[in-house]
Amino acid sequence: MRDQKASGTSLLPSRELEVNAAWLTATTLAADLRCWFQLLALDGELAKATPKTLRYRILHVPARLVHGQRKRRLSLDPPTKTGPEQPSSRSAAPSGRSAPSPLR
Repeated sequence: MRDQKASGTSLLPSRELEVNAAWLTATTLAADLRCWFQLLALDGELAKATPKTLRYRILHVPARLVHGQRKRRLSLDPPTKTGPEQPSSRSAAPSGRSAPSPLR
C-alpha cells in the first residue's frame, strides 16, 4: 500500500467521483504492472526496490535533443560508468533466461 501511495494513489486529480475512480483504476493497474515486472524481469536488489528507486535507476536515461536536416531526434547516450547510481545491464535482464533475439 505504501508503494501505491508513492505512485499516485493518494493524489486524486478531481472532485468528481468518476474521474477519481478512473485515476485509481489506472494507478492500481500501474502498480500491478510494476509488481509483475519486478517479479519476472529483475533480480537482486532491484527485485525488491521501491517505485522511486525503479524510476531513478531504470527510467532515467541520459539523452540529448539533436536538431538536423529539418528534424528533431532524440540521441540516447550510452552509460559511461556502472556504479551504485546506474544499474549494470545484467541486473535488468530476466533472471535465469537469456534475452530474446531481435526480429529481422
